[in-house]
Amino acid sequence: MFAAVFKVYSTFSGRRFTTDLLTARDAGHIDHAPHYNSVFRVLEDARVTPILNGLIPLSSLPLRAVETTFAIDSSGFGTSRFVKWFDTKHGTERRQAEWVKVHICIGTKTNVVTAVQIGNEHDGKHFPGLLETTAEAFTIGEVSADKAYLSLKNVELVGEYGGEPFIPPKIGSKAERNGETWRKMFHLFALNREEFLAKYHKRSNVESAFSMMKRKFGDAIRSKTDTAMVNESLAKVLCHNLSVLVHEMQELGIDPQFGK
Repeated sequence: MFAAVFKVYSTFSGRRFTTDLLTARDAGHIDHAPHYNSVFRVLEDARVTPILNGLIPLSSLPLRAVETTFAIDSSGFGTSRFVKWFDTKHGTERRQAEWVKVHICIGTKTNVVTAVQIGNEHDGKHFPGLLETTAEAFTIGEVSADKAYLSLKNVELVGEYGGEPFIPPKIGSKAERNGETWRKMFHLFALNREEFLAKYHKRSNVESAFSMMKRKFGDAIRSKTDTAMVNESLAKVLCHNLSVLVHEMQELGIDPQFGK
């Protein structure tokens, strides 16, 4: 598991990564350096997915005293697989790369990822799961997201956790809906737009978080099987969290205690 995540962190190919793995062995991080094909098999194992899903929130826990405002969004990682089809209208064959869609919830002060889900479904469907996972360890203060996440259910869910949502209403949205949190958010948007937007634009930090991941660990997935693509995407998010945590250890003097 260490080797698989370290391989993603390195951004190297399997053969080039072997040298780093030998260095990790000599430093005592692992007992022996597995063959790079063994590392690939870890990423292709479906049993690894829930482990990575658990490690990502775990890696964010040392920052729960710092983070109370959160932002939710999604982005895609490119793959080396392509889909072909024949465009009857224009009489030509078309080709498009597949991609993995990653949905995350981040703390807006440090950009640490507190929850993650993988899936190509509509963004709004992932909002409850991301928020519920975050609320298990963090105090929910403010939650911002773009209009793709706007729904009465999502807005009211933030209120149930004691938070304040900042999701801009769409054209045609009405204040007269059966939800106290919805009405409060709508009236703030309508009557005090400047204050609403100032808090809503904390959402920009989730764009920064994705930019950090892609610039440091690459914007594409090397794996070719469905399971491996999901696991590699999760490993990128975990690597991002560990990088953020190392930074905050220096910036804030945090001493992570994962066993407690």
